[in-house]
Amino acid sequence: MGKKHKRPNHTASSPPPLHHDHRNKRHSSSTTDSATHHQTPKRPSFPTYLETPNLSPKVRLLCEIIANTPSSTVEEVLHDTAIRVSPEDVEDSLKLSYGFPGSAVKFFRWSGHQLNDNHSPYSWNLVVDMLGKNFLFDAMWDAVKSMKKQGLLSLATFASIFSSYVIADRVREAIMTFDVMEQYGCPRDIVALNSLLSAICRDGRTMQAAEFLRNVRGLIRPDADTYAILLEGWESEGNCGAARQTFDEMVMDIGWDPGNVSAYDSFLNALLHGPDGRREAMKFFEIMRDRQCYPGMRFYRIGLQECVKTNDSKGAQLLWQTMLSRNICRPDTEMYNSMIALHCSCDNIVMARGMLDEMVCNGAFPDSETYNVLFRFLIRRRKLEEAFSIFSEMVQNECVPDLTNCNAAVRIYLDLGDVYKAIKVWKYIIENHDSGLEETGNLLVTGLRDHDRIPEAVKYAEDMIVRRIKLTSSTLSKLKHALVEVGKGPVYDELLRKWKTR
Repeated sequence: MGKKHKRPNHTASSPPPLHHDHRNKRHSSSTTDSATHHQTPKRPSFPTYLETPNLSPKVRLLCEIIANTPSSTVEEVLHDTAIRVSPEDVEDSLKLSYGFPGSAVKFFRWSGHQLNDNHSPYSWNLVVDMLGKNFLFDAMWDAVKSMKKQGLLSLATFASIFSSYVIADRVREAIMTFDVMEQYGCPRDIVALNSLLSAICRDGRTMQAAEFLRNVRGLIRPDADTYAILLEGWESEGNCGAARQTFDEMVMDIGWDPGNVSAYDSFLNALLHGPDGRREAMKFFEIMRDRQCYPGMRFYRIGLQECVKTNDSKGAQLLWQTMLSRNICRPDTEMYNSMIALHCSCDNIVMARGMLDEMVCNGAFPDSETYNVLFRFLIRRRKLEEAFSIFSEMVQNECVPDLTNCNAAVRIYLDLGDVYKAIKVWKYIIENHDSGLEETGNLLVTGLRDHDRIPEAVKYAEDMIVRRIKLTSSTLSKLKHALVEVGKGPVYDELLRKWKTR
């Protein structure tokens, strides 16, 4: 599938990154930090032990103490429990205590006495991340200094710091942190740069990331991951014009690389947001294909959806054949459903039916939507034998024909005199649907009467009465006339009696 850029994951359940000393500096309205972003930054929401299943009793108890004890007394309460903790217990407890940073730090200090001040780097990173995500930057930098003394700092620490500053609307401080990384023993290389750019883009500030890259590209040469990060940012923000510019720069800078799948994927998806997006995306897709460069699965899925919306069977078929021939992925049921719907809308039943037959071979299995799309199309085109075949297969495979399709099928089968199929569909309807049955039930009874199937008309009229499906007076009147004509007036009288008692 080719390489993908690696984004540091800065949730509360993952290790954090590190910082430097800009604790008292807040950015003003500069070109670096747009005033339009996060005027009043909101603290993120954090997972807690309350919604986390399968916690060990020890970790749950530790989390309860941290969450419910004032920071001034938490060490005393912990001491009284006589609990012994391992480095893993500390990590698991910190991950679920981000909402209580004061007590959590006291817990960290208390547990350090048991562990001979030998906390794991992961625990330290969690503390740094927790303090940063709560915008406690002075305390965060104190933790960073302690880590530096112990030689525990890593890129993960700084990635966390970048993220914390960005979500606090302090991009300038994130950049300043990058500038001083080497003072803390971490190289200011392309991997670190990509980590910073990723944090900025992830917060919807791709323009600022691009501006910073222009400032430092003379010192640190961008790589494929750099451009993939920017292109994903432009895609998220729906800025197809900026995506075009970044894509052109990427091709000029690093050329065409078949392994740069994520960059191509994001670029094509970004184009879909623009005017005439499908046409533009397909144009560039063909340019890429000519250079043996291909996007990832996301574009194939979204591109197919766009082709279906616009009835572009040619574009959809190009994507489909490329995907299969390159063995990029096996299409799933949803993608098959999109293609089947497209072929149906283009009146190409042979292709649509062929895709239904092909699905299982590619590990996708038809669902109710698959069958209903085909069933609806065949009914509308009055291809009734094929429609009944699909209906039978659908029922056999325990998929549910929708009521609208079934009602339409009963009506058309009656119109064309195929009473047997109309009855089969009706039997399915009454066994699997509880409402919306009145119109089709009355239609069936009158249709049977019109086709001189009087005994069956009476049978299904009686069944409707038993099931409390409303039999209209108009239908009863038509039955009465038919029954009286053949000398079966008493049959009508009995039917009327049942109708009245219900």
